[in-house]
Amino acid sequence: MKIDRAVGSWMLLIALIVGCQRSPESATQTQRDPSRPIRVLTTTGMVADLARNVGGDQVEVVQLLGPGTDPHLYKPTRDDVQSILGADVVFYSGLMLEGKMGDTLVRAGRSKPVWAVTEAIDETYLLEPEDAQGHFDPHVWNDIQAWSQCIEVVRKALADFDPDHADDYQANAAKYQQQLSELHEFGLRSMQTIPAENRILVTSHDAFNYFGRAYDLQVLGVQGLSTESEAGLQRINGLVDLLIDKKVRAVFVESSVPRKNIEALVNGAASRGQEVKIGGELFSDAMGAAGSYEGTYVGMMDHNITRVVRALGGEAPERGLNDKLSE
Repeated sequence: MKIDRAVGSWMLLIALIVGCQRSPESATQTQRDPSRPIRVLTTTGMVADLARNVGGDQVEVVQLLGPGTDPHLYKPTRDDVQSILGADVVFYSGLMLEGKMGDTLVRAGRSKPVWAVTEAIDETYLLEPEDAQGHFDPHVWNDIQAWSQCIEVVRKALADFDPDHADDYQANAAKYQQQLSELHEFGLRSMQTIPAENRILVTSHDAFNYFGRAYDLQVLGVQGLSTESEAGLQRINGLVDLLIDKKVRAVFVESSVPRKNIEALVNGAASRGQEVKIGGELFSDAMGAAGSYEGTYVGMMDHNITRVVRALGGEAPERGLNDKLSE
């Protein structure tokens, strides 16, 4: 992805500041000041949720990208640079998800611990779609089992920075791992209730390929892996043909992507005499509102699983696994 001149200037700024700070070796020797919480800087909500669950009371988490923010397109601001520089530990998703922030984060790693949480996932587990230009699909959190592997990266990073609380981080990580295991089992059970002919998931962009692999769904996105790609008329018409041929019951909008392409599918099918409903809004690249159940990773995935299952003709509790869904 091309970095514009403004973003390039911030990368130069951070390089100059970092160059005047500690040497690269000192980043691994930093110890916690016990008089205050660890300042943890994260990019997406999903990464922030990892840090909060594993860090517990020992961390103060700052999340750069809020609800509804598209990480593919987000450009770091002056305040972001200062937040990164002021953090003790930085976690980001990786796999080029934060495309316009990548170089900034790498440069920050010269003066402090900076971790891509997805580095724990073996490359053989990652998806590499044909149109991804040799890059792995970064949307790994949509496979709960894959995202569970990222817990260990956060646990180790915090334990290295703050060894006095290593046992606490281990206990928190184990508890969170159990929650995610139960959520995945809920997904498996619920998805199996969708009739075979209805197991087609059509969304705004290709964010759900890991979700589809985990739960045996055929997944189709109007746009490509990144929302920078544009959906052409040929792609829209081809998907309308599929909706009609397969008698697809519902399609889904995404919270961080404009609705227009999905609405074009619905209108295209309607013009040819078939009703296709919008099955609801899914959380793809961002979680729900801060402070809400859907504003947690468990709540986000509970919402997505429940909405997909019910819209495609399966059986799941209306308010999800934990009876907490707000819609």
